[in-house]
Amino acid sequence: MTDAWTWTYEDAQGEPVTGEPTTETAFPTQSDAENWFGEVWRELAEAGVAAVTLHHDGAKVYGPMRLDASA
Repeated sequence: MTDAWTWTYEDAQGEPVTGEPTTETAFPTQSDAENWFGEVWRELAEAGVAAVTLHHDGAKVYGPMRLDASA
């Protein structure tokens, strides 16, 4: 087991989003992954990311979590 925490990103149609500012970085802890997300979620939203999903070793932990505060 790698003990990796990762994010996936979707646009408003549910299609994957890649490129800046998304990252394929594997974080060592859930806290690290969530702290990173807390710092960049506005940039992600501006780049067309509508929702994110957190994964632990490839298994979905939670999400998709919408970035639109009005949703």
